[in-house]
Amino acid sequence: MKHFIPYIFIFCMAAGLIACHDLDEPATTELTPDVFPKDSLQFVAVKGTAYAALRGNYSLDYWFMQSLSTDEAILPARGGNWYDNQNYMMLHYHSWTKDHGWTNGCWSWLSRVIGTTNQAISILKTSEPDTYYSKKNDMAELRMVRAFAYFMMMDLYGNVPLDTVYGDFTQHPTISRAQVFNFIESEVKAAIPNLSSATGNTTYGLMTKYAAYALLAKMYLNASIYTGTERNNDCIAACDYLISSGKFSLAPRSTYLKMFYPDNGPATPEFIFAIPYDPTASASSGTNGYMYHARYDVPRSLKAKFNLPFTPSAPESTLPEFYAYFEDDANDIRNQQWLTGLQYMNDGVTPVTVTTTNQGYDYTYNGGNPSGSYTYQVNLTPAIILRYDPNNFDLGNDEIAWNMGYRNIKFYPDATSTSRNQNNDVPVFRYADIILMKAEAILRGGTPTLGDQALTLVNQLRANRTTSGDLGSVDLQFIYEERAREFAWEAWHRNDMIRFGTYEQSWGFKTDADPHKRLFPIPTIARRLNTQLQQNEGYQ
Repeated sequence: MKHFIPYIFIFCMAAGLIACHDLDEPATTELTPDVFPKDSLQFVAVKGTAYAALRGNYSLDYWFMQSLSTDEAILPARGGNWYDNQNYMMLHYHSWTKDHGWTNGCWSWLSRVIGTTNQAISILKTSEPDTYYSKKNDMAELRMVRAFAYFMMMDLYGNVPLDTVYGDFTQHPTISRAQVFNFIESEVKAAIPNLSSATGNTTYGLMTKYAAYALLAKMYLNASIYTGTERNNDCIAACDYLISSGKFSLAPRSTYLKMFYPDNGPATPEFIFAIPYDPTASASSGTNGYMYHARYDVPRSLKAKFNLPFTPSAPESTLPEFYAYFEDDANDIRNQQWLTGLQYMNDGVTPVTVTTTNQGYDYTYNGGNPSGSYTYQVNLTPAIILRYDPNNFDLGNDEIAWNMGYRNIKFYPDATSTSRNQNNDVPVFRYADIILMKAEAILRGGTPTLGDQALTLVNQLRANRTTSGDLGSVDLQFIYEERAREFAWEAWHRNDMIRFGTYEQSWGFKTDADPHKRLFPIPTIARRLNTQLQQNEGYQ
């Protein structure tokens, strides 16, 4: 089993300990210092409640928000399937409202992470003896989980309330994004001295010093967006801490794809902080806990190719605009994360075929034998065409529609999971991101350090991704495109598009150029619970 014992224990113990929590409402469970915890294993379980909550919706609701709102991914309807009350359509068109499903879902989930962490901090502060060897580390980890939740909330919603005291029923007002940024920065810096500097099995999936510096680097690179002030040198300094540690390395071209396989884990050299997924682990209350990429990304016709014990739903694909970043270098290993064109079984010879009817293949068929048998080789095409019902974001429920769009299988389908919930751990911070963030910060005016230049950093990464030769120069546009290639399907593209000023451009069927859409609205239900919340500009 790839996941180390403490993490399994965390998830199993934590599953029953978390209760429903909305921001500015206290978490309520039977977990109190009077009855729990009393020993080291129970202390671990309390800490685990925060990690279990964090795991909750990261790879579903949050991924939808960060990816389907960009040119990276699209999830259209097919004959009414996957219309889902316009949820995916709104993300593509940037037409979401304050009652949008995933906007509500992410706010609720992140509020739960914050509330659960506040509760765990309160309990361990009281229950763990001050002399207990792990208390300072436990408290620092929990502050990091909360800080990361606030980072995601700040990134999505901008101006949010701060709630850090368990049992405080006060309605906290919205504060500025810059103030939230400053709070997160101070929390991370306060946690660093007491975080572990170990790597490997003992700290995998837990907040360490390295995760803290990675989060700081990400914040500083985006500081001009969050606060209006450039922090490029601070970004470089945070990256240098990780580079100089010698604890991480770029995966070579030969194993790049394997980083994301179902058996990935602590041995992965690039993972600074990853969220472990295990289909046997119970989800924390009020969250889904799913890692469902194969369900959404693998065409139904390829069930046998990947030996899946379930039929994938297959509604999700990329857009031609995004796939274009992968078309210039045939030697780049990252191209192999995509399913494109004619499909074959794993022997590379046997065609994948589907037998249906003439009308099942093409609903517009108007010949004399609509129910006649029709067999074809599966051919995934790049264009997405709303040929059935453009007003409802609908491609049609026929084979032509189901084969539209190139599919990403970076998180390689897990053939061992009958629940569709995969074993693949999901990286949050990778060493490749540190290399590219430092290169970008230098190009944005930061001072080069450690003998690095943007060009040498980019060539260092590419030497582990392609057999093509080194580049002679790089600019910010190249960094943007390289980030698209490197971090496809890892929930960073919206963040990148906003920083590079491309989020207001047109792609697919989206033409909305409203800069207010860089933030999502504060959900209606949140404002009903807390009347002190102020709606973001551009929303009513």
